[in-house]
Amino acid sequence: MNVKKGIAVFAAVAMSVTALAGCGSTGGQSEAKPDSISFWYYENDASAETVAWKQAAKEFTKDTGIKVKFEVKSFTQIAQNASQFLNSDQAPDIMESNRGNGSAGMLSSMGLLSDMGPYVKKYGWDKEITPGDASVAKYNDKGIMNGDKWVGLPTYAEYQRVFYNKDLFAKYGIKIPATMDEFEDACAKFKAAGVTPIAADAQEYGVLWLWWSLVGTKADERFIEDWHMYKHDVNWNAEPLTYATNKINEWLQKGYISRNATGLKGEDTTVSFIKGENPIYQTGTWNESRFNDQIKAFDWDAAVLPGTKMLQGCTGNLLVIPEKSKHKDWSAKLLDKAISKGLQTGIGNAGSVPLNADMSKVINEKNKKMIEEYSGFSKKGQLSYYPDYPASNLTDAMSSEFQELTNGTKTPTQTLEAMKKAYNTGVQDMGVKDN
Repeated sequence: MNVKKGIAVFAAVAMSVTALAGCGSTGGQSEAKPDSISFWYYENDASAETVAWKQAAKEFTKDTGIKVKFEVKSFTQIAQNASQFLNSDQAPDIMESNRGNGSAGMLSSMGLLSDMGPYVKKYGWDKEITPGDASVAKYNDKGIMNGDKWVGLPTYAEYQRVFYNKDLFAKYGIKIPATMDEFEDACAKFKAAGVTPIAADAQEYGVLWLWWSLVGTKADERFIEDWHMYKHDVNWNAEPLTYATNKINEWLQKGYISRNATGLKGEDTTVSFIKGENPIYQTGTWNESRFNDQIKAFDWDAAVLPGTKMLQGCTGNLLVIPEKSKHKDWSAKLLDKAISKGLQTGIGNAGSVPLNADMSKVINEKNKKMIEEYSGFSKKGQLSYYPDYPASNLTDAMSSEFQELTNGTKTPTQTLEAMKKAYNTGVQDMGVKDN
């Protein structure tokens, strides 16, 4: 999304928010009105979320006279060094944090994030965010998600969709699939015509995410709770895991996914789809606005993977208030701007998934379809989140295993065994299980 275009969208739909008095929370914050507050983030500047946050800051400054100093960090900086930043006098007033037990949960369990419960109550954020969407913003004292302590505020959601090049489907006389049988039949027909149907990278997370979407076609709420909240030991022989791993391997053997995926990154496959080289591409909704803007040569459509019972996705990265922030009340006032209905509607019009939008004012029909699709799963509590959330080591470990499966150097059984070992080691190292 073009930044100037995004700013115009948000400025057009933003609604004024009544200024509220400070919460008077504890934590050593300064009671004096500051000249500025600091805001660290790593989102792309052109993203709908960043544009919304900066529009919220403009409204906040207009209302309070307090400037917001934005500072860009890399994802890696925050992921690897957040505990050091937040435990120092250099901690910002607001920080973007990845969600999940191994990220926001771990930081919360270390006492580095403020308890945002008083602000949730004061501003009514729990009335604007569904319980399903709040699950990755709330943790227990061990840092396990869906707890009772709010440690961050989500301002958008994201999930995995399958994008279809409708022109390629029409060219080869193939129907856009509505069931898994139709999906595999479409893949077989494309392959027979000399077209590799599925764009997927294995150097990063594409194959891993496709696998987790397949898990979501067989999983239920109990399986997801066991995986993420450690309700019971994960059954590594359960159908969701064996089916999904064998299916990825089958698609590799049949050529539905290229073995060359081992040398591809997410940007490679995104560009490939934009150029019209592959008919099928599963990716996150963060690419929806990009596709809206950049795909001009063909028509496309998108939906969740056919047969999905538990949707891969959740609310996006959290905005947290570090415990060492000296300006917590002012920071919370800014966050309340970010979740306001006007800016949330702007996020929807810009091609992202809002949590508190006026849907009657979301104009783009593709955006509206995406938002309603996510909302249907979220309201029913049918979210599977992302597979690497249970422990901080899994992001690298799981993608590495799928690179080997893609390369043909490991079998499905060996892949599951290696992931089981990484999962158990990571969870044990975090000390989050009672047994």
